[in-house]
Amino acid sequence: MKIAAYQMAGGNDYARNLRICRHSASLAAQADAKLLLLPEAAMFLRAQESEATMTQSLDGEFVSLLADLSREYGLTIVAGMFEPAPQERAFNTAVVLQAGRLLGTYRKLHLYDAFAVQESKRIAQGEDLPPVFDCEGITFGVMTCYDLRFPETARALAEQGADVILLPAAWFAGADKEYHWQLLCAARALENGVYVLGADMCGGNRIGHSLFVDALGMVRTQLGQEEGLLCAEVDKAHLAAVRERLPMLKQRRFAIAINGGSAAGAGH
Repeated sequence: MKIAAYQMAGGNDYARNLRICRHSASLAAQADAKLLLLPEAAMFLRAQESEATMTQSLDGEFVSLLADLSREYGLTIVAGMFEPAPQERAFNTAVVLQAGRLLGTYRKLHLYDAFAVQESKRIAQGEDLPPVFDCEGITFGVMTCYDLRFPETARALAEQGADVILLPAAWFAGADKEYHWQLLCAARALENGVYVLGADMCGGNRIGHSLFVDALGMVRTQLGQEEGLLCAEVDKAHLAAVRERLPMLKQRRFAIAINGGSAAGAGH
């Protein structure tokens, strides 16, 4: 199965962002991909203090456009947006569209309060585990950007049966940040026996370098710092072979819990 990620130079030009979404869906369909991953904040990316001023409900224009594109091009589309939250804040939300409908959502659990940034001042924290969903017989899980630094997030997805972890991101540039990005994507893939597909923002203070990592932690393909489409093949035989040789999920001794409950069977 072929999947794709589009690396975009997002910003506060909402109309341009919509055009990029349309363009990327067309490119993914031309490449015969069945799934398209767009970055975190694909709808709108601006200065740190302003997300709450550019939110939309899940029945708004942005999600409606993605739903239409998913129907038109026969794609499952995953993208980041901001939806309204209490106290004049926003939820950093990933949406999943399939066959013209909203299949699922994920509100970012781990907010980026690090490296002198405090996302929690503007963004409300999600409460539920990331979802998994099926596309063409492959199970996909979703987590967002800073979640990558918390191995429990990926493990919770793997425990729910994820074959591929989708990672929409807007990874800040800085000392060693590109190294962290690649290292952590590889680690999450290897330790869970899954593929990782990361779609990052590029330009300005974002690193780009969207990538696809196999279940042995090897980077199969990676972009640079320019906008563009990355395509990759998901091979269930590769997953089965790795999981037979490295049966770590069967051998684990610790359970994942959130809000006092086990990850197993938790709500999506």
